[in-house]
Order: sequence, then C-alpha cells, then structure tokens
Amino acid sequence: MGVGVSNWKLAQTVSRAGQLGVVSGTALDQVLARRLQDGDPGGDMRRGLDAFPFPAMGERIWQTYFVPGGKLEGTPYRAVPMLAKDNPRDIAELCIVANFVEVFLAREGHGNPVGINYLEKIQAAILPCIYGAMLAGVGYIIMGAGIPLKIPGVLDLFAQHQPAEYPMHVIGALEGDDTMMHFDPADFAEGALAPLTRPKFLAIVSSNTLATTMVKKANGRVNGLVIEMRTAGGHNAPPRGKLQLSEAGEPIYGERDDIDIAKLCELGVPFWLAGGYGNPEKLREALAQGAAGVQVGTAFEFASESGLREDYKQALLDKVIAGTAHVFTDPLASPTGFPFKVALLEGTCSDAEVYAARPRICNLGFLREAYRTPEGEIGYRCAAEPVSIYVSKGGHAEDAVGRKCICNGLLANVGFPQVLSGNRVEQGIVTAGDDITTIAQFLPKGQTHYSALDVIAELEKGMDLKKPAEQHNYQAVGV
Repeated sequence: MGVGVSNWKLAQTVSRAGQLGVVSGTALDQVLARRLQDGDPGGDMRRGLDAFPFPAMGERIWQTYFVPGGKLEGTPYRAVPMLAKDNPRDIAELCIVANFVEVFLAREGHGNPVGINYLEKIQAAILPCIYGAMLAGVGYIIMGAGIPLKIPGVLDLFAQHQPAEYPMHVIGALEGDDTMMHFDPADFAEGALAPLTRPKFLAIVSSNTLATTMVKKANGRVNGLVIEMRTAGGHNAPPRGKLQLSEAGEPIYGERDDIDIAKLCELGVPFWLAGGYGNPEKLREALAQGAAGVQVGTAFEFASESGLREDYKQALLDKVIAGTAHVFTDPLASPTGFPFKVALLEGTCSDAEVYAARPRICNLGFLREAYRTPEGEIGYRCAAEPVSIYVSKGGHAEDAVGRKCICNGLLANVGFPQVLSGNRVEQGIVTAGDDITTIAQFLPKGQTHYSALDVIAELEKGMDLKKPAEQHNYQAVGV
C-alpha cells in the first residue's frame, strides 16, 4: 500500500482486533519530518518521541523539524537529504527515530504483535530503520522487492545490540570494491540497554524458486513466507521470460509465473497468500491449501483508518460503487523497471496530461540505483530524473521512457505533497490491487465508507476461529 497508507493508526486497529497490523516502513524518515513540519496535529509524534529510549537524539529530531502551528500553506517542506551507502549521522538518527515512533504508536494500548514492511530494494537505510523498529518492540519484519538473504542475521545481531553489515547492490561493482554498509548500535545508544526480542522474519516472494532459496540459504531463521501473486497492488514481479504486453499495454503472465502451493507446503515454514485474497472465500481456499492465512492490502487501503488522503479514497470508493474502478499494471511507470499497479484517477499522476505537466526531477531518491562510476566511486541515478542527467551517469535513454516519480507521488497520496518552484504541487499516484473492484463487499448497507473492523468482520467469515492465532489472516503492505 506504499508510503504512509498502512500507518500506525490502521496497524493499531488491526492488531487490537487480533490480526497482525503491519505499518509501511518505506520513507518513514520523510513521513516523520513532514508530520513535524505540519505541526504534529494531535501531538502523536511528540508522544512517540517522549517514549524513545535515546532522549537527546529524539530532541534533536524535534528541534530540527518541528514547526509550531505547522508550515505555511503553499510553502515547501524542508528537504531531507537523499539516502546513500554512507549516511551522515543526522540522517541515520532520523531513520532510527522515525521507525521507532511508527511502531511504538502502532503498539500503544494493547499487547498484540505489530509488524513492519520494508522494500529490500531501498537498501541505503535498511540497517538504522530495522534497529529503530526493534527498539520499539516490533514483532515481525516483512520484506520483499529483492532477495533479503542477509536480513535474518542482522536481526540476530541487533537483538544483542551488536554491529551488523549489509551488502549494497552496486551495478558494475568490481571485486574488491567497498559495497558493504555498516551500522553499530553502540554509536547511537545513550546508556546501557537490555537485549531486544528478535522479531520474526517473513520474506515476500513470488516464485517457488525464491521461496526455496530464502528458506535454505538465508543466514538465519526465516520464520515464514508471504507468497505475493501478480494481482497484488504496488510493485509486481515481472513475468518470467521475454516481456510481452497485452492489447491494453499490460504485462502478460503465463504458466511459468504460477505458484505451486503444494511445493510450498514441503518447505516446512508457515506461508500466507497475497494478491486477490481479500474475501472470505479466498481465505477459506488458502487455509484449505495449507496456508497459515492471507495478506490483505487493498481492502484496508480504503478503510477509514488508512493514511490515504480522503479525497483520493472517496473518489475511488465512488468509482467502485459505480462499477468504474480500474487498476492498470503499468510496465514502465516505476524507475525500478518492475511492473507497478496504478489505480486510475483523474487529477493524479495516472492521468498522462497531469504527469506531463510535472517537471522531470528526482529529489527524494528512494528508488535510485547505485552504480560504479568510472572513478571507482558509488554514484546514484534514477530513470525518472531528467534524461540527460540519467544518460550522463551511464543510464540508457530508452530505459527512461515512460518512467514516473513514484516517490513524490506516494508521499502526496498521504497528504504530504511537496511544493515545487512556481507553486506547483506534487500530485499522487495511487496503487491498489486488481481486486479493488470487490471492496464494496465491506461497505455497511447504505454507507459509502467502511472501517478496518468492517474488513476484519467480513474476512473472519472465512476463518476457523478455533485455529491458533498465528494461523489467522493478517494485514500487510507493499509498495
């Protein structure tokens, strides 16, 4: 569900109801910085900062970003430097604090577990982000959009406040190049700390091969798998083999892309099915096939507790009710090169004219790729930045065709649009799963909106409530 949609409020509601609420861990540094610049309405960020175990660090974040009463309307948010292999201390601190605050608030007031979802693709901040979430007592780390074989070992080390490292993927790197990222909790701690509880680790995969690889080759325990089908929202795995497009311009998937559920059962770890499983019948089917439950994203995205801004949420719900909602699997939009599902909505970046009016710029950089420069250094480029700049960094012009700035669009989705020069305001780019057309099932009679509890009540019709809690359906997110 992307940046800030599965926020602490939604995750808290889901976890309180006995399922696993999951916050999105993507771009939480930007989310916290912008919430503070908006004046911290409700005082929730201040409450989270007050609970942070390193008070001096928390106060530095507050003093840096908090704007009493909120920034003036029409003025830009203060820029947060883009992430890189070696982040300066203030950026690492922001990542630690932001992840702590989101998880702390999601866990507040109940004793049920909460998870956090990360993209392995966004590697530059993964170590401080995970450590911050663990300081808050996160119960599950969930990660996809890559092959996170080294994450289980990181969790083992961080549970003891030991230093950890993680390899950054650098295009063109040569043997002997320094591509390893390092993080030592001792560099940030303000006093002695008791050991942390090691969260369970769930890897998001989209093939039997990757599922087997994660279970057998990870450097620590993989506690389960999320099997994400191609109908899921956000980024999808590309089809295996040569890319072919339908008449509508969407990727064509074939038998090679199907998942063998029976083989998943042989791996001996719990798994949850994702993508089109947001209804009681599909949940019942998943359980019958041996799954521990299902991941549900789109249904919760349009619940009243989600962070999706209200105008987008209601406009798309109105389309669902009218039978005109549509999601397009765009093979080009994402700078990652992976197919990206876009909910078509007038006035957003799904509208070609709206996006064409936007200056081509990359100023957040979460989806940048690292590459080896001719001088042997690490550089960063994004297929959505100005084409001439992208090409000057060794990118190919054809790879920039049709690419969009997903990062700014996702922040605009949740009410934090950046203001560009000339008072141009960034517009959103809403992602959703193919089953957006079915979410009317959660609407109470005569209503045009629903809550997360309405979703859970409907889904539980497909559950055997006598099963252990870990075999229940759970809610998670993915960009």
